[in-house]
Amino acid sequence: MSHHMVLLVAALTLAAGTFGFRLAGPLLRARVDFPPRVERLLETASVVLLTALVATTALYEGHGAAGWARPAGVVVGGVLAWRKVPFVLVVLAAAATAAGLRLLGVH
Repeated sequence: MSHHMVLLVAALTLAAGTFGFRLAGPLLRARVDFPPRVERLLETASVVLLTALVATTALYEGHGAAGWARPAGVVVGGVLAWRKVPFVLVVLAAAATAAGLRLLGVH
């Protein structure tokens, strides 16, 4: 099997698996009933994982610190999202903040 065929099979397998997981959620939600304590734990775990992802993406670039512009943009975006500003404006304001600071020489 050629290198391109292996990559194609791998991509199709990942696509099918992703589709299966996304389809299983709504289909199994009505059949699987978690105790309230487990549901709270799962909700908390998802928030913790998302927070960790945001923190590592905002604060680190490669093997070092990302500087000040990116975390400042993330903070602006976070505050605007918390204030329920439309998502497009949140993204634009966060990007503009980081870009503006970089133009001013703050990295």
